[in-house]
Amino acid sequence: MKFITQAPRFLFFTGKGGVGKTSLACATAVRLADEGKRVLLVSTDPASNVGQVFGVAIGNTITHISSVANLSALEIDPQAAAQAYRDRIVDPVRGVLPEAVVNSIEEQLSGACTTEIAAFDEFTELLTDAKLLEQFDHIIFDTAPTGHTIRLLQLPGAWSGFLDDNPEGASCLGPLAGLEKQRQRYSDAVAVLADSHSTRLVLVARAQRSTLQEAARTSEELAHIGLAHQYLVVNGCMPESEAGDPVALAIFRREQNALAAMPQVLSALPLDQRSLLPFNLVGIDALRALLSDAPINATSVIAHRDVELPNLSALIDEFEQTGHGLIMLMGKGGVGKTTLAAAIAVELAARGHAVQLTTSDPAAHLSATLQGEMANLSVSRIDPHAETERYRQHVLDTKGKNLDAQGRALLEEDLRSPCTEEIAVFQAFSRAIREANHAFVVMDTAPTGHTLLLLDATGAYHREVARNMKEKIHFTTPMMQLQNPQHTRMLIVTLAETTPVLEAANLQDDLRRAGIEPWAWIVNQSLAAAHPASSLLAQRAAQEWVQLEAVQQRYAKRIAVVPVQAEEPVGIAALRALLPSPVGGRRGGDEGR
Repeated sequence: MKFITQAPRFLFFTGKGGVGKTSLACATAVRLADEGKRVLLVSTDPASNVGQVFGVAIGNTITHISSVANLSALEIDPQAAAQAYRDRIVDPVRGVLPEAVVNSIEEQLSGACTTEIAAFDEFTELLTDAKLLEQFDHIIFDTAPTGHTIRLLQLPGAWSGFLDDNPEGASCLGPLAGLEKQRQRYSDAVAVLADSHSTRLVLVARAQRSTLQEAARTSEELAHIGLAHQYLVVNGCMPESEAGDPVALAIFRREQNALAAMPQVLSALPLDQRSLLPFNLVGIDALRALLSDAPINATSVIAHRDVELPNLSALIDEFEQTGHGLIMLMGKGGVGKTTLAAAIAVELAARGHAVQLTTSDPAAHLSATLQGEMANLSVSRIDPHAETERYRQHVLDTKGKNLDAQGRALLEEDLRSPCTEEIAVFQAFSRAIREANHAFVVMDTAPTGHTLLLLDATGAYHREVARNMKEKIHFTTPMMQLQNPQHTRMLIVTLAETTPVLEAANLQDDLRRAGIEPWAWIVNQSLAAAHPASSLLAQRAAQEWVQLEAVQQRYAKRIAVVPVQAEEPVGIAALRALLPSPVGGRRGGDEGR
């Protein structure tokens, strides 16, 4: 395999959610450790499931994997990192400053911006800590889905440049004295990332047009910031030997067409392909099998259960009863949030409702999913760059209006802080919540961990407003609207596999701690609901039933199951086909234009 040959010290696995980054990163770590190399596997994904893959609790400290000699793992916990960061700043002033001042500092450090910079500090330390580098031959990074990985890899240069340009300024984290101490580390991190002898970037994709196009965009963006030493792994390919089944044959042909039309920027990269396996990639044996060239045979076909599974139509019937509201789809990357958000929005619009379909995911491309327009439906995107520019201009026009030249220059310097983007995105998110007061707003969110950080910012704003408002004054914050089931319907999207269901259950717990009660679960891309005849697909389908029953009996108040499709659900007609006509119900007639 090209991507693992003569591996450098640092390997980054990145790509669109659900393509198998974690599985490949874990399998690579096991492979190198089996070869006698000392390996540290690091997850920078806030929704990490590395511990679940190995069946051990890992967390925010380096943990030895007892089942694999030479292998250790670490999950960067953004919340734990943020708390440690706050403690470093606040502890020295406890008992020195008045309690009210200390409380105010803690509140200012409670938002998503602090969480990001704290996790980022841990990331750069892993690239530059000399003592750590003496302990390990390889450090493998299992990263968050594409858009946020690009953000993470841009930050060393962004903060280094910000410190160079603002030696006496302040950021939204307070005075830059603390960040100034990190200048050399950030500079060293930039050098490591750009060094092809030290760092290799492994782009992981599936044999799907949209995923390969996303990988091509990622390749170009990362090359632009200096990460040009890239490899490509196309994962989970349907073997031709299974193509006798109609579903398997359609998937095989679709994948081959996608590979034949691969973007030129990817065609120039060293390429490896891995086949779809008949089992979930959990446990050491399964991880070793992923990178093995030995043939793996599926067991004999297992008959499907004659059980009727609930579909999306019933959920949409309930949405209609309110006439408006926010419908948010949340879940780990790769579970199909974008497709399902588009399908729900299209169906509501076809039934005559005004609908805005929007996304907070930097890597989402709604227009490519819709491939058309229709009455009653508008499409938007919370674009971090556009929102940041809008926010900067607003602050300059208001707070900077009456400043002298020096004051305005200082304000402009502060607004160049990378943290400004977090504030701007939160404000755009809040606007979308308000718009749901008079129409349906269907929101496709970023993958779990980063959406939780956005909700954390929403909660911090709520606490700040509540602290400053008098008790008798009525007010409504975005968080209060998210907590109101009459305004917001939170849908958790998952797959019928062990790890995705556990991740969805953890997400549900996180939402409940924030006072948000999930309204329904959607199990997407279900093989059990598609009844395939292929031995490989039938074996995977049989494994789904345990998870489907767990969702129905233990986790979800409502559930909808969407079968895997022979063709990609792209375009308005294909999206509406995901919703079978409800018994005795109705379907709108506008198929788009």
